[in-house]
Amino acid sequence: MSESTTSDKFEIKLPLFEGPFDLLLFFIERDELDIYDIPISKITDDFLNYLHHLEVMNVEVASEFILVAATLMRIKAKMLLPRPVVDEDGNELDPREELVKHLLEYKKYKSVIDELADMELNRLNMEKRGNLFREIKKLSSSIDVEAELQDLDLYKMMKVYEKVIKRFEDEQNKPVHQVIQFPYTISNQKSYVLTRLRGQSSGKLSFTELIEEKPEKILVIFNFLAILELLQLHKITLHLGEGFNNFWIEALEEAPVNN
Repeated sequence: MSESTTSDKFEIKLPLFEGPFDLLLFFIERDELDIYDIPISKITDDFLNYLHHLEVMNVEVASEFILVAATLMRIKAKMLLPRPVVDEDGNELDPREELVKHLLEYKKYKSVIDELADMELNRLNMEKRGNLFREIKKLSSSIDVEAELQDLDLYKMMKVYEKVIKRFEDEQNKPVHQVIQFPYTISNQKSYVLTRLRGQSSGKLSFTELIEEKPEKILVIFNFLAILELLQLHKITLHLGEGFNNFWIEALEEAPVNN
């Protein structure tokens, strides 16, 4: 966690704080505030600014942060009311009391986290106590071929055979992806369409006729895209046929073969 502070704003960079109380304690320690007399207005503004900062970075705000933000705003609203909140005996209640209690408890638990982490690390570094006789037998059987053959039975052989067959079938059924480079480009098909138009005595070319020359699906797509580009470049115009089942291509001008 890295942060930089100025007199009127702060910037907090990821990774995020572990929880909302961790963030509140950061503000309190940063500004050297009295935890028993928290300036609720300032700490609420800082907390909300942090949440807005996360929203700007498109970081999802956890529900516990939203809950604490709502609690801070509720406390702030209570402190702004002209009438103080009192208990059954008429004693004035501080709306911050419950928040301070939770912060102190969180701070107490947080203070032992490092110690617990060290204890966990030391425990992980320890070797588990095992059954020495069983471990020696396991090691000897792993290198003793005769002992291994003595424990061999038909069921174990069938299980090994089943695993080998399954592994073979999985290898055979692996999907194979093949990338095919088509020998067509939109640029070449544009030149081809214009050349075909020059060879027409009527100056028009039927799209159906163009398809029938080589009825290959990918080529039809390239031809259609080439026609759309030529239409956008105002080099051809289209005439719609009856029934909308065909259209004719007509050159608008003596367009060069190469675009």
